Amino acid sequence: MPPARVRRRGPKAVAVPVNAAQQRKLRKDLRRRKTPQEVGIRVRIVLALEQNPCVTETARALSVDLKTVRRWRDAWLSGGRTALLAVRVRPGRPPRIGAVSRCQVIGMACGKPADFGAAYRNVWTLDSLLECYRDRFPDLDPMSRTSLVRILSLAEIRPHKMKVWLHSPDPLFREKVTEICNLYLGAPEGSVVVCVDEKPGMQALGRKHPVKQPARGRDGRRDHEYIRNGTRKLLAAFDIHTGRVYGEVRPNRRAQDLIEFMETLAEMLPNKQVHVIWDNLNIHHDGPSERWTHFNERHGGRFHFHYTPIHASWVNQVELFFGILQRRLLRHGVHNSLEELDADVLGFIEHWNAEEAHPFNWTFKGYPLQIGSKAA
Repeated sequence: MPPARVRRRGPKAVAVPVNAAQQRKLRKDLRRRKTPQEVGIRVRIVLALEQNPCVTETARALSVDLKTVRRWRDAWLSGGRTALLAVRVRPGRPPRIGAVSRCQVIGMACGKPADFGAAYRNVWTLDSLLECYRDRFPDLDPMSRTSLVRILSLAEIRPHKMKVWLHSPDPLFREKVTEICNLYLGAPEGSVVVCVDEKPGMQALGRKHPVKQPARGRDGRRDHEYIRNGTRKLLAAFDIHTGRVYGEVRPNRRAQDLIEFMETLAEMLPNKQVHVIWDNLNIHHDGPSERWTHFNERHGGRFHFHYTPIHASWVNQVELFFGILQRRLLRHGVHNSLEELDADVLGFIEHWNAEEAHPFNWTFKGYPLQIGSKAA
């Protein structure tokens, strides 16, 4: 007797026709490096079904779910290659924190803590911001510290950071900077340009315990205790053409001290037109005594005073020399008396003039927006 026919269960296999042109395009999609992985699985399903329309065997061979095989088989039969290449956009989980809550916490981070009831606090911390948000807005979406960090990071807001920002409100900022820059670029023939300023608050600090120099695997160290031995003021003039510095160390920086300093400077620069660049300190102006008018009369009117804009002392090149002096000598210096400090500062100026004096490559990158000035 003939063997009994085995009856298969399940739906009848559906043929998946793929002509030669379609096969070439599908195989080209598989070879393309930029084809997404999920699109590659769809193409393999269609090519496998074209050889064997059995859904179960195709799912087992490609290690995918039966439903996945049926979905992309039906997509091929209804939409062809276009349906396979369409990347499905998954909606994902709805956001737990809504737009109103996000905007509220961002607005708080950009505002003053006192405006939201956080007394005796000038800047936010993450914990104080979160606590204030929960107390003042209980009806909004609850928020964790991690969510707060994520929201502020995406908005690039760091409420606990505060930087020093200096803006010059001088309405004549452009005119004053242009005048000074023109002197830097090319002073009148036969004239000298000097930048004059004072460096106050140079402290003669001694140490209670000796400073330990760095060693292998160890930074240099100094004890936190120090001994105050007094302060000094440095009056200095920087010649922008030669880079030489003339300086005097004095206990005070009164108007009379500055006049005496300028008298010495005038003797060092005889028979020359001298352009002086300095800031808007009160002793740099005439005052009721008309100190600089009389000073100029004594020297035949050969001194010309140019003032930097308000809050723009960085235009004065002597500030660069002060920075070098601070980094090399004063920041980590140990001076057990005012005499030691005087000798070190004057010795550094002497060394600078003999070994390192040079004009600074000072640059000005353009006019920032200033109140009352025209756009650059």
